[in-house]
Amino acid sequence: MTTTAPSQTQKQSPGRQGPPTRAWWKEASIYQIYPASFVDSNGDGLGDIRGVISKLDYLHSLGVDAVWLCPIYESPQKDMGYDIANYRAIHAPYGTLEDVEELTGALHARGMKMVMDLVVNHSSDQHAWFRESRSSKGNPKHDWYIWRAPRFVDGKRLPPNNWASCFGGSAWAYEEARGEYYLALFCPEQPDLNWENPDVVREVHDIMTFWLEKGVDGFRMDVINMISKTPGFPDAAVSLPGREWQPAFEHHSYGPRLNEFLKGLREVLDRYDAFAVGEMPCVNQDSQVAAVVAAERKELNMIFQFDIVDMDIGDDGKFSPRKWDANTLKNIVNRWQTFMYDVDGWNALFLENHDQARSVSRFTKHRPEHRTLAAKMLATFIGTQAGTLYIYQGQELGMTSLPETWSMDQFKDIESLNLHAEAVERFKDNKEAMEIFMRDLRKKARDNARSPMQWNGEKNAGFSVAKPWMRVNDNYPEINAQQQHGEGGSVLSYWRKLLQARKDYRDSLVYGNFELVQDGHEAVICFKRGGGYCADAWVVVNFTDSEQSWRPPAELRAMIASGKQVLGNYDDDVVLEGDVLQLRPFESRVLIAQGAV
Repeated sequence: MTTTAPSQTQKQSPGRQGPPTRAWWKEASIYQIYPASFVDSNGDGLGDIRGVISKLDYLHSLGVDAVWLCPIYESPQKDMGYDIANYRAIHAPYGTLEDVEELTGALHARGMKMVMDLVVNHSSDQHAWFRESRSSKGNPKHDWYIWRAPRFVDGKRLPPNNWASCFGGSAWAYEEARGEYYLALFCPEQPDLNWENPDVVREVHDIMTFWLEKGVDGFRMDVINMISKTPGFPDAAVSLPGREWQPAFEHHSYGPRLNEFLKGLREVLDRYDAFAVGEMPCVNQDSQVAAVVAAERKELNMIFQFDIVDMDIGDDGKFSPRKWDANTLKNIVNRWQTFMYDVDGWNALFLENHDQARSVSRFTKHRPEHRTLAAKMLATFIGTQAGTLYIYQGQELGMTSLPETWSMDQFKDIESLNLHAEAVERFKDNKEAMEIFMRDLRKKARDNARSPMQWNGEKNAGFSVAKPWMRVNDNYPEINAQQQHGEGGSVLSYWRKLLQARKDYRDSLVYGNFELVQDGHEAVICFKRGGGYCADAWVVVNFTDSEQSWRPPAELRAMIASGKQVLGNYDDDVVLEGDVLQLRPFESRVLIAQGAV
């Protein structure tokens, strides 16, 4: 148990003086679907579009406003669809173009929106464009991708520079037919498009228009910050001594023409009142973020900012550890919440997606009996901040990461497999280092989010009548949608209440200003939403599985006495003991002034 000094509410920015400009995409709660793992409708062990259609009533009852589909385009699936072979065709095992049109219409009929993934930093090496480009230097599409001559050192052929691939190894792949290397920042089967070629830019605009004409309401843009690279492709600075290939984010995370390219994409979107959220890893400088999201800039509507999901990543790469506590989290949240108000931008709120492990397993040290409380606390924490809320499939059930007992042959993801193979070689004489690597791989691997959706306690969790493409998490009999549907205290029921609260109190919980209580407490996070144009709401969460004694600020103590509870993951009312609040494991509360609407 911990007792802290009196709290002080410290506003870190002046905030808006009045309500911000409203937009449907600001108020939306967006549900992300990983198609391969959502629902299999035809018994082949792989999820599909008709499976998504079959669950639209479930999504509507959850209270989400839009559905975002991870890539469903024609693809050889080297990276689960993020290697696209045809941007205007659907991956046959997922369905047809007509299925997508039916899905879009069914969403619109329910008052919901359709969001698609747009992957245009790279394509598949099986795309017709790349087949032409690699065939010869004289082909009309010879410069639709990024080609460079090799270097020769002591007669040995080497890639043009020392850039590392995000998935391990060199970022360059050699093509015999041209006698050149092409850039592939992810896997060799994902060659980077050359955005310096205006024909490529026009083609991307045409692809967007194709889908917007079919009724799509917006795009999530995959690693969109990487479409501009440093001219000349210089070597990256050595940040990992002893490694042949070095991270080169300074050369491809925010290139000199990025803002120009984003403005062009926005012009297409604005013709259809559509929106875009950009995935922008390694972009966290204030000036860079402001240049992309400030309303007056007319680039992206918002970006996925990765500080929270990167806070436990150490200096030796994704699968290395870093310690953090509630104060780490507070600083991140306070920075971006207040920053977006100052620049008239907008946040994208998330704790999970297809690239991140399950949040209840990754960010809470909980005993099994506290999993439900922890999942509800995380929902409260992320769902009451200012921004557009993104929910990943199964997050609303409190689905967990994969069991630690699973062997590596159960893992499917190319990133985990490649980096594991590198680690086996690198740590072959260091057993302790390999154990640390494996602990973090199990904690953060993308596979954790990709196991099939747990619909019921029957065979294969109700995902498929056939053997699933990926093994179902062992805990599906205890964690599934059918079991939680009618249970008032379930994680699913809590998410429904949270999403309804965001609608009922949108002035406060969506558009209201943000003020963090900064008291240095290592377990309790508290903030106030609201402002002069709307009712104040207070949010307090205990991020640990132990009891905490915490002294709220006077304004919150008054709210506890006179306000009403909007949400809470314990059944009783908030009770002060004098001026101290006793918070139980993972306790979370949302309070608002009586009569607020």
